[in-house]
Amino acid sequence: MERPDRSPRITHISWGRMEVEGIGSGKDFKLYPGGGRLWDWSETGTRHSPGIQPADVRELLDHGCTVVVLSQGMELRLETTPEVLGLLEAAEVEVHVEETTAAAELYNRLAESHAVAGLFHSTC
Repeated sequence: MERPDRSPRITHISWGRMEVEGIGSGKDFKLYPGGGRLWDWSETGTRHSPGIQPADVRELLDHGCTVVVLSQGMELRLETTPEVLGLLEAAEVEVHVEETTAAAELYNRLAESHAVAGLFHSTC
C-alpha cells in the first residue's frame, strides 16, 4: 500500500517540459512528500546566478523531507547558494546537487523509500 505522504514521481522530463504524477506538466517544479507544485522563481527572486535561494528550500523542509535533490538545469547553469547548503546541513537533511536529468532519476529512486523533496529546472 502506498503512503499518502509519498513523494510524487517524475514521469517525463525533456528540455522545458516535465510531467509529474498527480500534478501535471510544467517547466519547473517543487516536489515534496505528499505533493508538489510548479516552481515560480519570481516568488523568491531566484535567478540562475546566484541560484537557488533559502526561501526555495524552506517549503521543502516544511513538508518533512529527509533528503533533498537540487537540479542544476540541463546545461548546469542553475547555481545553489552556499546559504541553501548551510540551511539543509543545519536541518540535518541529506542533499544531492545534480544535472536535471540525473536529478530526476535520483529523485525517483529515492522516492521509493525516502521522504524526498526536490527542486527541478528543465531548461538551461
